[in-house]
Amino acid sequence: MNQNKHHITDVAIIGSGAAGLSLALSLANHCNVTVLSKGALTEGSTLYAQGGIAAVFDKKNDSIESHVQDTLDAGGGLCDRDAVHYTASNAKKCLKWLIEQGVPFDMEFDSKGKERFHLTREGGHSHRRILHAADATGRAVQTTLISQVQAHPNITLLENYNAIDLIGDKSLGRKGKHIHGLYVWNCEDKKVETIAAKFVALATGGASKVYLYTSNPDVSSGDGIAMAWRAGCRVANMEFNQFHPTSLYHPELQNFLITEAMRGEGAYLKRPDGTRFMKDFDEREELAPRDIVARAIDFEMKRLGANCVYLDISHKDKDFIIEHFPTIYAKCLSVGLDITKEAIPVVPAAHYTCGGVMTDFNGRTDLDNLYAVGEVAYTGLHGANRMASNSLLECIVFAHAAAQDILSKIDASPALETLPLWDESRVTNSDEEIVITHNWHELRLFMWDYVGIVRSTKRLERALHRVELLQQEIHDYYANFRVSNNLLELRNLVQVAELIIRSALERKESRGLHYTIDYPAQNENPTPTVLTPKSVAAQQ
Repeated sequence: MNQNKHHITDVAIIGSGAAGLSLALSLANHCNVTVLSKGALTEGSTLYAQGGIAAVFDKKNDSIESHVQDTLDAGGGLCDRDAVHYTASNAKKCLKWLIEQGVPFDMEFDSKGKERFHLTREGGHSHRRILHAADATGRAVQTTLISQVQAHPNITLLENYNAIDLIGDKSLGRKGKHIHGLYVWNCEDKKVETIAAKFVALATGGASKVYLYTSNPDVSSGDGIAMAWRAGCRVANMEFNQFHPTSLYHPELQNFLITEAMRGEGAYLKRPDGTRFMKDFDEREELAPRDIVARAIDFEMKRLGANCVYLDISHKDKDFIIEHFPTIYAKCLSVGLDITKEAIPVVPAAHYTCGGVMTDFNGRTDLDNLYAVGEVAYTGLHGANRMASNSLLECIVFAHAAAQDILSKIDASPALETLPLWDESRVTNSDEEIVITHNWHELRLFMWDYVGIVRSTKRLERALHRVELLQQEIHDYYANFRVSNNLLELRNLVQVAELIIRSALERKESRGLHYTIDYPAQNENPTPTVLTPKSVAAQQ
């Protein structure tokens, strides 16, 4: 057995995006915090968020109630109104906190020469209420927060660490629901280490890497959702995976997103013959919510047998385009595509996990001292479809709430105990890594084909059968060989795939992001889909 390294901290945060870093900074003046990053600190979904963050700054023309109503409308009747109101009410305060950290949101001058924030508009919003940093808001937020956490003496950053499993009463053979820490994989030293913590927070993002085409970075493998489920947490609304309507269709720039703000600023969606089609699907045309736009594109591509459709903003002034979308302009130009003169080829791509680990408004999960914040969590905010620019907002709002809750309890927390070491006495090194690679590709392909934008019961049942076979194969592999980064991610992705499929099979209607040809109508009184682990259900 390898003697592994044992870390001790007050709060262990798994994930280094907007949620994790905001939580760390909100805690660090009062306790010791350890932040785990699976890759480099920058490598998460936050960095790639182009759009912005929604908050009511224009009180003359906009209101919190309008932000609430727009979110409820986009959520397809499944949002928790209290969660929506809580988030919208705290939005401005949290944006001011980001501004205090140094995030450089775009400014403009009003008619009287007074400086104010430049507000843009995106699909589903009835007013301009989105603060942004050009078309790279996520990068601005991420780099600002990283510089702050790196400078804070109470924050320890563990880069290239992959969380394996939570250590709770259940895994220690005790009765109870307390989380004591976690096992982590040191990717550089290739060793398992232990972290003992008074509190653990999941800020691991979503699970869009379960699909073949995705806007997300490779790290979005549903780790927090899978770990929480294995530890005994309920999950909700996993069938609602948002497909961003406009991901660049180009072999050299896979996973590159074309922000929704481009449609907000007047870009048109067109068929390959140059005709517009959104007016055939929704009176809001290009400004319809994402689920409607994604299904419209999917329908047109299948109807025409086309590889992509086109997003065209070339009718706008060249300087306007370059000023508002400098990142997209430069990126497209790097592959010979001038968006000021020609349309952009686009396809939908898996983008955002609307469901997740169930939490309350303080980020608390079903397990004592375990929190979940950001895309990993289900708060009730997004319902059946997330509205644009509410995601980074959710990260900040609930990170602050979780921090306050943790700080209210930390002084009364019991002393940390020594946790058992990871047992590698009965495993060997694998010489069959090809098995992992093959299963990874198979999973993502059948999830795209059978559990994608348009579903059917037959496709879902076929996917469930395939995922159960993969689970058995991965379980046997995991039991016999030493862990590796790829194995850990595959294990989590297959678990999350099962949760998505089972949730989709339970919803006998079409609503928001879940569209099935077998149940095209909507039920009158929809409720969230809640899944409970068997071990927990047996005790109830």
